Amino acid sequence: MKLIPTRIPDVVIVEPAVFGDDRGWFMESFNQQRFNAELAKLGLPAPRPFVQDNHSCSKKGVLRGLHYQLPPSAQGKLVRVVQGAAFDVAVDIRRGSPTFGQWAGVELSAQNNRQLWVPEGFAHGFLALTDDTHFLYKTTDVYAKDCERAIVWNDPEIGIDWPLAGLIPSLAAKDAQAPRLKDADYF
Repeated sequence: MKLIPTRIPDVVIVEPAVFGDDRGWFMESFNQQRFNAELAKLGLPAPRPFVQDNHSCSKKGVLRGLHYQLPPSAQGKLVRVVQGAAFDVAVDIRRGSPTFGQWAGVELSAQNNRQLWVPEGFAHGFLALTDDTHFLYKTTDVYAKDCERAIVWNDPEIGIDWPLAGLIPSLAAKDAQAPRLKDADYF
């Protein structure tokens, strides 16, 4: 497992070791001890234990986010794509952080096997780049409707460079109507 820092030091790309031969391939998709050790090498804290796994399937052009949960049910997320491809984004929403309002993004796909660690205190979203994109999330807290919040995906003050290439994103009503960061509840 290799961790690669993004432009926001707390958000890291996780590249698992993949072992392949003429029969196919094998990878360890998660190992808590190794993950924590690699975070420590970067000076980052270990997350709370993962307590919930989620799986979504999206058509090309579906944009989900930017979602987060407030304390006491804040969620850290370890995310990956097991079929298809997505552009995945984390936005720092921690008051007083030197990277507040900044974003980091990476393409996750079944081909590159990359994952993204999105700690608590970040809004998260993704754009499906192919039909039938299967997205998996490990979370450090369970879903809590009362703590759930969203920030609009195209907030100009955040300025996410979504790879839309002429696509009009398909959004849930709650995502289309989400507030801008300046009007949202955040950490």
